[in-house]
Amino acid sequence: MLAYAAHRRTRRQLSPATLTAIIGVHAVALGLLATAKSDLGTKLTPVITEIFNIPPDITEPPPPQPVPPPKAAPRQSHLDTPEPILPPPPQPGQAVDTTPAPPDSGLIAGPTIDPLPLPPLPLPPQPKARPLAKAGPTLATPVDRLRPPYPEAKRRLEEEAVLRLRLGVDERGRVTSVDPVGSADPLFLNAARTHLLRFWRYKPATEDGHAVPSTLTITLRFQLDEA
Repeated sequence: MLAYAAHRRTRRQLSPATLTAIIGVHAVALGLLATAKSDLGTKLTPVITEIFNIPPDITEPPPPQPVPPPKAAPRQSHLDTPEPILPPPPQPGQAVDTTPAPPDSGLIAGPTIDPLPLPPLPLPPQPKARPLAKAGPTLATPVDRLRPPYPEAKRRLEEEAVLRLRLGVDERGRVTSVDPVGSADPLFLNAARTHLLRFWRYKPATEDGHAVPSTLTITLRFQLDEA
């Protein structure tokens, strides 16, 4: 009995301060538990929302409808854009067309070019006129018929004369006129004119091989030593 009592553990006595702390901890725990139940009950309470159909006020204008933003134009790739067709450059002497191209033709309208006046065409070379082959009259009178008769009155007076005469020769070579060039004694002039019209002959002048009338000037001397 005494041995059993010796091995039995005696109950430990708690101090008042310890008991007070334990009681306080339990009180705080009970308070927290009560607060949690109160919050849980408040959160779980269902809220019923009533919906009323309110007719619209016809006096108020309807709100403006939102304007849709403008649609952006689709971007075209440079591969889809056709290359513009340029007109060929004008050739020299070619008139330039100043009419603007229509908008759907695909041509790029360039600056307006005033048409320049075309230069005149060169004239074909004209054949040069061949100079006429001319030949003057040639004396064809025999020597024994060249001297006109000496006027007898002038012989007696021993007068001499030098005459300048302009002769007209036709296409047959005959002398048709005898006119003095300057002053001339009438007796000597009459003797010379009569003789030359009757006896003197010429080979007529020609142009391109054709005989033509002509004129020439000669000097005729009347000298006594030749009489």
